[in-house]
Amino acid sequence: MTQKFMGRGQLINRLTAQVGDRATAIKILQNRGHLKADGRTLTEEGQKRDAMTAEERSIDRESRRQNKPKREFTYNPKTNTSKQK
Repeated sequence: MTQKFMGRGQLINRLTAQVGDRATAIKILQNRGHLKADGRTLTEEGQKRDAMTAEERSIDRESRRQNKPKREFTYNPKTNTSKQK
């Protein structure tokens, strides 16, 4: 897993590094509703995700999936995953 682009404002760059291709990353973000059809403008939800770090996004995904508070999770940057404490 890439350790680049872990900070805020790195949503597109991080996904590009993960999937290996900017066009693919843009398509994924458009399908998720985070990027508008022009491929450059973030939606309101995309702006919220982009304002998060990789850690915050991971914890947010897992807390939503398990329907538990974010404070109950820890983040592993090497695997970009979160697990319950």
